[in-house]
Amino acid sequence: MSTGLRRFTTPRPESASPAGAERGCELCTEPLGTEHRHVVNIESRRILCTCRACYLLFTHPGAGGGKHRAVPERYRHLPDFGTGARIWDATEIPVGMAFLFHSSVAGPVAFYPSPAGATESLLPVQEWERALRDNPALTELQADVEALLIKQSEDGFEGFLVPIDACYRLVGIVRTHWKGFDGGTEARDRIEEFFESLRRRGERIEARDV
Repeated sequence: MSTGLRRFTTPRPESASPAGAERGCELCTEPLGTEHRHVVNIESRRILCTCRACYLLFTHPGAGGGKHRAVPERYRHLPDFGTGARIWDATEIPVGMAFLFHSSVAGPVAFYPSPAGATESLLPVQEWERALRDNPALTELQADVEALLIKQSEDGFEGFLVPIDACYRLVGIVRTHWKGFDGGTEARDRIEEFFESLRRRGERIEARDV
């Protein structure tokens, strides 16, 4: 599991966050409020909590040598994502959730959340390229910082185009709350609440648009 994922799925040592301590920006140490934004280190895939000034700095392409990129806040929803079935067949993902994105370092990658954290699944490049051809909306995803999150249900597949940190939050929910073989009621409820929040927040994209 990448360092970026680890920060969302495992608690920090208590010694690192003493009671009453104020969290600081992980780039400049400026104190952070309760609401803050994230920046990705594209080499390590680590997500950094940042102050507004640092976040805005890395919204500009090439800033800081191109090593860091600001995570946007764009959410879109594809209620009927038929391409998901073909991706599942190609990747043999064993669960009903996965996220795919283009890494500047590794190319197209796929992960699915599990009780052990984020597990990587083989994503054939030709399948990613075919998904882009079949769904033009996916070509708008920004490398490293936006992902295609797919959810399988009895009715088919849904797609969500989301900031990469949203995927990491889902990983944290599964890792924290999953119990036993089927996850248990609490985990299932938390997962469904997470996806319902994406449905409410996301701009709806109809099949004719993709």
